[in-house]
Amino acid sequence: MNTEVDYKVIIIGAGSSGLCMAIKLKEQGIDDLVLLDKASGLGGTWYHNTYPGAGCDVQSHLYSFSFEPKLDWSQPFGGQKEILQYLNHCADKYDIRRHIKFNTGVKKAIWNDELNYWKVTTEDGQTLTATAVVSALGMFNNVVWPKIKGMSDFKGKTFHSARWDHEIDLTNKKVAVVGIAASAIQFVPEIAEKVSQLNLFQRTANWVVPKKNTPYLPEELESFIADPELVSTSREETYRLWNTLATFNDKKILKKIEHSGLERIAQVDDLETQRKLTPKHPFGCKRPLFSDVYYPVFNMPHVSLITEDIAEITEAGVVTADGQVSEVDVIIYSTGFETTTYLNAIEVCGRKGQSLTDAWSDGAQAYLGVTTSGFPNLFMLYGPNTNQGCILVMIEQQVKYIMRQLNRLETENIAWLDVKKDVMHHFNEQLQVDIKNVDVWQHSCGNDFYYRAGPSGRFVTQWPKSMDDFALATGKKDESFYEVGELPAN
Repeated sequence: MNTEVDYKVIIIGAGSSGLCMAIKLKEQGIDDLVLLDKASGLGGTWYHNTYPGAGCDVQSHLYSFSFEPKLDWSQPFGGQKEILQYLNHCADKYDIRRHIKFNTGVKKAIWNDELNYWKVTTEDGQTLTATAVVSALGMFNNVVWPKIKGMSDFKGKTFHSARWDHEIDLTNKKVAVVGIAASAIQFVPEIAEKVSQLNLFQRTANWVVPKKNTPYLPEELESFIADPELVSTSREETYRLWNTLATFNDKKILKKIEHSGLERIAQVDDLETQRKLTPKHPFGCKRPLFSDVYYPVFNMPHVSLITEDIAEITEAGVVTADGQVSEVDVIIYSTGFETTTYLNAIEVCGRKGQSLTDAWSDGAQAYLGVTTSGFPNLFMLYGPNTNQGCILVMIEQQVKYIMRQLNRLETENIAWLDVKKDVMHHFNEQLQVDIKNVDVWQHSCGNDFYYRAGPSGRFVTQWPKSMDDFALATGKKDESFYEVGELPAN
């Protein structure tokens, strides 16, 4: 590796993936690293998303690092606070915290063709150089605000669910929630009993299926702690479940899941509300949602489900296309993230000054979701087309792959690695073919926002096969797929 740099590796982001990368680097004796994070604490999405009821939709015995099992999760699906506590534990146990620069957002990363290193500029003007850069920004980096006429005119309180304003007391307030998807499914039941009026503005009905998140009994936790093999067995069973489910190919399982969702909708007393809550697309077409407490909210007399399009926001509240006015005190926008942006959240320039924005003009593309042609020694975690099953499992496979490439730089005494353009092109073309074979993704269900990239319509978020298949793909020897640059002679 280049010795005339500040660091061997710069990691952008100190969330789950950034921590995993740092831990594995240190295991290999690479201590010359830094993690840059714009937040004042580690944890990424679990640091920022503090809304009531925030939690994971994958069981925590699986949604944790394989090398650092936690035996005492309080419930099957961990909540935000417990997950964040776990990540902080990992950072401390593996001595990662001293490598993190908090409150240090990255503005741009520029590759130097002559000196064979990356120059990273932070938002406060610092410049750092490194042989390699690993982006751990992931999918859930920039929040999305809707474009609705008059939003700035509203005289009440407003915030985005991903940046929850805990200073605002919702007790006895009239509240509007705009956008009913993953976050709203979790926080709506938490705030419903506090508010005096709750208007939920839904554009598309989603499948919300049972979660079964009853807290573990004390004797169950004692068993897990006394016999860690029980947690290991639980992890393996959960892995098999998600490895099968996430490919959306077993129609019998999908129908069974849909039936369980319809059973929950039937618990809603009002038949018209039931109709509005019933999806018109197959399960899996959009991001699956899980909750045992969401549908009962609609039996509360002060809760209204509104499916008319929003025409505008006024000083007093929300006006729908039919002219109805909802006067409220607080508007919560639960409108998600720019899931298809990835590393384009910052300015990146590779070989010969090529910008990542130009390289991704047809949508984000990468070989194995990890590296893009024209950008040597630049790697991504939770990059394009790696969203599948349990993301921490997928991330561990990506980290193994990146470590293999970094070891090549060291052992083969080369300056840089860059995946060949035709290799990346072939990989991504086959990926789109495989995606077209997933039937549920071909339906019209409003999944463009979450899965697809702009005008091209390319699916840029999902991995269309199993987690097993991804492990096989990233485990193959592929040295010939890369161009390499020699180190300059001394």
